[in-house]
Amino acid sequence: MQSSLSFPIKVTKTSLHASKTDAAFWQSQPYIQRLKALEQIRQEFHQWQYGVQPRLQRVYTVLKR
Repeated sequence: MQSSLSFPIKVTKTSLHASKTDAAFWQSQPYIQRLKALEQIRQEFHQWQYGVQPRLQRVYTVLKR
């Protein structure tokens, strides 16, 4: 399943002190852009960690009568 969210990949090297500008950059982005970036990071993490695409988790509830 191919994701419909695609972003051009841009890699830059920065110092550890540049994190203040990172926060300012993301705060300046529209919320939908931030959510798309977060979803892409989540999918990449699942692919790296588990080697599969994330799926809906099944939840079972046991009721004691």
